Amino acid sequence: MINFKKLYKPALALSLLASLLGTPVQAHHSFAMYDMRNVKLFTGVVTRIDPAANHLAIFFAPMNEDRKNVLRDENGDPVIWSVEMQGSAAMARQGVSVNAFPQGTVFSVGLHPLRNGENSGSRQGGLFKCPERTPPAPGMHCDTVEGSIQIGDEALAEPTLD
Repeated sequence: MINFKKLYKPALALSLLASLLGTPVQAHHSFAMYDMRNVKLFTGVVTRIDPAANHLAIFFAPMNEDRKNVLRDENGDPVIWSVEMQGSAAMARQGVSVNAFPQGTVFSVGLHPLRNGENSGSRQGGLFKCPERTPPAPGMHCDTVEGSIQIGDEALAEPTLD
């Protein structure tokens, strides 16, 4: 016959150990790598989308203030940033996918930049897609363009000063 009183302590110890070992899996969703006090606002041109299941990322070249070209580095190559969002399935339900944001799409987004200074960040606030071949006016963003598409219920994030 099984003595359940003798099994209680080992079962409790095993469940405690399992919960402690499961904690690192949750660390993947930590935002510690992002500067949550800083928000950058970009209007850029999609270069590609990485539709990973866990976090969709849009890679883009930020546009200059005149909204006529993209920012370039000292070699004349476009500067590339990326913005990380929810998983691909969740973003597709909101209207963000490889097909909905093909290369060349102009959009505006706010992000919390990485603390390490790399050109990447986590989406903050709403995202706006400009109509095809209709960039915003100089110094403006897609939320000001008639016919733009809003992704999410939020307005564009307000940028913080660096």
